Amino acid sequence: MPTSDNRGIRVTGLWRHPVKSMGGEALDTLAIDRRGVRGDRLWAVHDVERNTTASARRLPALLRFRARYPIAPEPNSGPGQVPPVIITDPSGVDHHSDDPDIHDVLSAALDRDVRLVSLPDDPHTHRLPWRERIGTLTPRALTRDLGIAPDERLPKISDMNARALATLTRNATPPGSFVDLCPVHLLTESSVATIAETLGDDHVDPRRFRPNILIGGADDGLPESAWPAATIEFGTVRLHVVMRTVRCVVPSREHVDLPLDKRLTRAVATTADRYLGVYADVVVPGQVTRGDVVTVRLPEPPGPLRRVAANGRTVAFDTANRFAELFRRD
Repeated sequence: MPTSDNRGIRVTGLWRHPVKSMGGEALDTLAIDRRGVRGDRLWAVHDVERNTTASARRLPALLRFRARYPIAPEPNSGPGQVPPVIITDPSGVDHHSDDPDIHDVLSAALDRDVRLVSLPDDPHTHRLPWRERIGTLTPRALTRDLGIAPDERLPKISDMNARALATLTRNATPPGSFVDLCPVHLLTESSVATIAETLGDDHVDPRRFRPNILIGGADDGLPESAWPAATIEFGTVRLHVVMRTVRCVVPSREHVDLPLDKRLTRAVATTADRYLGVYADVVVPGQVTRGDVVTVRLPEPPGPLRRVAANGRTVAFDTANRFAELFRRD
């Protein structure tokens, strides 16, 4: 397995997000279990009317809240074993997950009937209601959620992982988790700097993209765009990269202490084809610390049979893309 030039590549930032779509905690060390970052997205906000897990794509005001654990999650934390959380509202007031009025507080702030819910141990609770399933991946829904302008194309389905597509069509989040698609989200400083350069800015805050792990010292440009199917190692952890991260409108929204910046959605679309960062599965759990050296082992080139199969899949999905574009523009 070839190894990319790893000289100087290190972990430069670590985040845990206790509540889905809310601001999280910057940490010096993360524990990574089989199911992902320990304590990450063990809570979420449930949209009562839509009967589904809410995200900042539909409720952008969630991003103005911040969440933290008063006590670090234990190794057994997970579905059905969720530690309490403290949520800081936009005015700076703290609310405990055990407070009897927590649902009313969130509902009033979001102007929608919602409930704060912990990660259940029943995977069937992640299934989308039928009306949500029908509308989730329509061209119009993708146009809205991804912030696609009339003169821009939809992202290519062939660039997405088949498992991710299957998850999106059936579930609000992967069964047993409140993450979007995969347990760990990685991003390089190089990619963020590339977007900043496109905007003509000196800096873009990486927190807008909500990674778990920020990596510095990689090649200029968009280095992680070549990482799908690669193995990433740091600390005592080994990850398998599943796919590039397709970007919606969330990075451009107002966050806890970051203003609205609508330019970001267009910049990511034009510069990175709507992809920035990568999603990964956990192969070997362990601990990662800021400053850890990162090793990227790129996948072996596919053999003839795999290339033929991949080309057939690409043709089929690209045809579906063309039909979706026709429906969107009707």
